[in-house]
Amino acid sequence: MHPSAAFRTEDERLLLAHLAAYPFVTIAAVAEGRLRVAHTPLVIRKTDRALSLDFHLSRGNALAGALATGFRAVAVSLGPEAYVSPDWYVSADQVPSWNYVSVEAEGPVSVMDEQGLVQLLDDLSAQEEARLAPKPAWTRSKMSPGRFDAMTKAIVGARLSVERLEGVSKLSQNKSDPDRQGVLVALADHPIARLMRAAISPRG
Repeated sequence: MHPSAAFRTEDERLLLAHLAAYPFVTIAAVAEGRLRVAHTPLVIRKTDRALSLDFHLSRGNALAGALATGFRAVAVSLGPEAYVSPDWYVSADQVPSWNYVSVEAEGPVSVMDEQGLVQLLDDLSAQEEARLAPKPAWTRSKMSPGRFDAMTKAIVGARLSVERLEGVSKLSQNKSDPDRQGVLVALADHPIARLMRAAISPRG
């Protein structure tokens, strides 16, 4: 997480919107004395009392074996990113930089029972199929009898109970208006430029 407060946000609404838009995350944790990572899509579960992120792993994944006893993990979701050249600034003596958005969620991870795993897979496919509308949504009812049950034996469901949720939107907030405009012109219609336009108001 970037150390500068200028780029940080703890606004849960914005952070959850980011996770909903970019649900494919990197899970990082220490298991069996080593730092391990896994990549997986997630489903957000939110109630009045708790926030959790549900995901699944192949049983062959190094983190899957540690689920029996549980572990702490950080889930990282990266959004758009772009290199920023010093040549784009009006100001002299600048250095190369990178603009990006990301969200980190940290907390304990526990294993999910079979019913929870099935619900997760149904919710995950529904979540992602909705992005493909107006295509008719795929459901597991289209699979051959027994095929879904056979495939679920190869994966395990997990839940990260969120204790820390923070994000970074590094969008040249620390630069002058002319310098930011130079970056915007250079990036043109890049997704980062669109985020900069939406998030940064000109200074008076």
